[in-house]
Amino acid sequence: MSLIRYTTMVAATVAVPLTVLAVLWGADDPHGFRSAAFGATLAGLNAMAAYAIVVWSRDRRSNAFMAAVLGGMMGRMALMLLAVAVGLGVYDLRRVPLVIALLSYFVLFLTIEMLILNRRPAAELS
Repeated sequence: MSLIRYTTMVAATVAVPLTVLAVLWGADDPHGFRSAAFGATLAGLNAMAAYAIVVWSRDRRSNAFMAAVLGGMMGRMALMLLAVAVGLGVYDLRRVPLVIALLSYFVLFLTIEMLILNRRPAAELS
């Protein structure tokens, strides 16, 4: 799957449920909705970055691939931690909606990424 196609799929997977959530819940609790939207968007950006790293590194040697994947994972984890800290500290987002959305979308996107990567022939990844 191309990076553009994957990015479009991730964006739609975040946008469609958030649109429904905005209609159903946004007017009643706009602060909670912003917190959930922040968590979902953060998970989506993380998924896009992870797939971009894999696509970039797939034609490289195996040690470059592993360095990109592991280094990218550490960098993305640090950026996500920073973003959550800023969201909770500076923007005063609610913890529960942010964490539920972030973890739910993170697990969903990790599952999708593993399914997509496992469908590829092994020759494409090395």
